[in-house]
Amino acid sequence: MTGSQLFTRRRLLTLAAGVSAALAFDSAAAASNEPSTSSPSGGRTMLTRDIPSSGEALPMIGVGTYRNFDVGPGREEYQSLPQVLDALFRAGGTVIDSSPMYGRAEQTTGELLSIHRPRSPAFLATKVWTRGAKEGIAQMEASFRLLQTDRIDLMQIHNLLDWKAHLPTLRQWKEQGRIRYIGITHYTSSAYDEVEAVLKAEKLDFLQINYALDDRAVEARLLPLCRERGVAVICNRPFGGGGLLGRLRDTPLPGWAGEVQATSWAQLALKFLISHPAVTCAIPGTGNPKYMKENAAAAQGPLLTDAQRQQLMALVG
Repeated sequence: MTGSQLFTRRRLLTLAAGVSAALAFDSAAAASNEPSTSSPSGGRTMLTRDIPSSGEALPMIGVGTYRNFDVGPGREEYQSLPQVLDALFRAGGTVIDSSPMYGRAEQTTGELLSIHRPRSPAFLATKVWTRGAKEGIAQMEASFRLLQTDRIDLMQIHNLLDWKAHLPTLRQWKEQGRIRYIGITHYTSSAYDEVEAVLKAEKLDFLQINYALDDRAVEARLLPLCRERGVAVICNRPFGGGGLLGRLRDTPLPGWAGEVQATSWAQLALKFLISHPAVTCAIPGTGNPKYMKENAAAAQGPLLTDAQRQQLMALVG
């Protein structure tokens, strides 16, 4: 990077002025087959679910960085992003998902995390998205630099692009400890046959896939297969690409919403996902601290019963 692209810690601290620099974190709860809770010192708790391949407890709501983190320090939107991460961490969340495909998102994430001393224990997930093993190595090395880390928690092959070329590198780096978990991603049902074939053929830690209250095709084969194969599931596009919440805006919440501590359709839509036993985490994207706090609260309190999930499915059709 050129000198004009580098930002000093002092500059970042200035940009993040007004945001608490002291974020509270606790370790995730002990591993179990059912959701547990993480308990930050702020008194908030977030449900966790075990990563099948390791037994590590992972908080069930994270944040996606697509679009909202593709901004530079000169933009007004950048000023609110430290508060977005603050809201995630204070609720007990850790998962931050990015990709080279998301423009400046990796660099922004690295900058924002670097202002915290000690560095926050974020669970960093990103992707490789190019053709060729050599090109993949170069891109992933760039991700380490942009995220300002020497270890990435989860490296995923984005949309299965040239996955056979990249998987050997991912396996080698996992053995070396540079990455902790490996996975694949996709966001469209047209790729499900290929996703299923790769899951059956390869030993993977994670699948990131599109799943929403109004986009449930993944339930037919992929979610059961992930449970069978011991693969953790991250849900992208958890609001169905944005149209779901608009459709439900004028619909009253069900009478039982208070029983599960849900105060919005966004929270119910997220609870629907994380109530599925195959789902490990959902990653709604936002650049708004208020929405991040609301989203994170979906992983607090009771999950949905099968009857409640059926009622929501009937509502959206």
